[in-house]
Amino acid sequence: MSDTGRGSPFAPHTDAETTAMLDAIGVENQEALFDIPEDVRFDGEFGIAPRSEREIRREIQLHLDRDDDLTAFLGRGHYDHYVPSMVDHLADRSEFLSSYTQYQPEVAQGFLQALFEYQSMLVELTGLEIANCSMYDGASALGEAATLALRARSVDGTRVLIPELLADGRRAVLENYLAGTDATIERYPMADGNADREALADTLADDCAMVYAENPTVRGTIEEGLSEIGELADEHGALFCLGTDGVALSLLEKPANVGADVVVGDAALGLGASGGLGLGLFTTHEDFLRQVPGRLVGVGEDSDENRAYTLTLQTREQHIRRERATSNICTNQAWVALRAAMHAAWLGADGLVGLAEDCVTNARDLADRLDDIDGVEAPAHDRHHFREFTVRTDRSAADMREELEDEGFAVHAIDDHLLQFCVTETNAGQIDELAAAVEVVA
Repeated sequence: MSDTGRGSPFAPHTDAETTAMLDAIGVENQEALFDIPEDVRFDGEFGIAPRSEREIRREIQLHLDRDDDLTAFLGRGHYDHYVPSMVDHLADRSEFLSSYTQYQPEVAQGFLQALFEYQSMLVELTGLEIANCSMYDGASALGEAATLALRARSVDGTRVLIPELLADGRRAVLENYLAGTDATIERYPMADGNADREALADTLADDCAMVYAENPTVRGTIEEGLSEIGELADEHGALFCLGTDGVALSLLEKPANVGADVVVGDAALGLGASGGLGLGLFTTHEDFLRQVPGRLVGVGEDSDENRAYTLTLQTREQHIRRERATSNICTNQAWVALRAAMHAAWLGADGLVGLAEDCVTNARDLADRLDDIDGVEAPAHDRHHFREFTVRTDRSAADMREELEDEGFAVHAIDDHLLQFCVTETNAGQIDELAAAVEVVA
């Protein structure tokens, strides 16, 4: 409490004002407004004995040593690629290590330039003209693409078509984004892991606002009919949204070449697999520039005619009239985008392509090994794969997953008789041990 009798700037009531409000609602104090059970109510003591830093570190290490030491062959949207230590060292510099948005260009030219380079990399990888400088993750990017389609497409209806095989979390976020609109989400069938294009053609009509497809798919298959999907969407005036990731983009066909209007996904660069935190990609055509969510970094000149970077065309509801806003995204992933740009620059064009090629060959090599095991068919889909693939098993997939965990390996069980394996450069050295373990439990 200050000398004036007022509280903090965030609750600036005087004691007299607080007392008057409590009297008006008939309670004695502010604590009476909260029903906090006694067993969780803070009594002023934490009950934790003080310890030195060394003792705390030793205690934590003892707990960590008791954890199971599992080699993860998990994927389905969360990928563990090796992140060079250079990324940590540079990203941890005080100029970068901040959650603050770069609103003041006069003090943030370095960070803004790095984000502009990140956008430029995405433009080169996708072939589309506009990239924003970060989204929360691939799921929120998909939701933003759907709302963009509803705003920008002059179609009669509001149907959004998504593949039958789609990560549950991604679908759930899309449903949340569209819950307050007139849009309806419908699934189109898959055939052997990829889009059933004939069924999609039968489903598409002029009331569709957006068609979403993925390459690679959630099961790791490489979608072979993207151009046809793009043409089908265009024939009916629907926006074609393609989901992918930063590593796959370096090897697979450029989205612009198959008719994609918007590209979304997770970067898969700059961070190891966290099972949660990621970085969303969002690129689109210049026609939709005024509809892009999030933030854009632009380049121009300062008063001395020097090259300068700044946030531009800001369309969040805190910047313009709410009814004209295209996004309410607040905290962005700028620092993670910075890390992704550093990682991509460290790899270089050839290194990024080489990493992507390893994602194809490593998955193929493991599938070949597993296919030689009795009771296992790998891959389950007769397709080309990127990074991951599914395996059909005679035994219960759930039982095999548990027994593989006992052998020291974590994999996905996605159906009664389907396992899914993901291989990157971080676990490729354990392929022999994994194959031996699968042979034991098959």
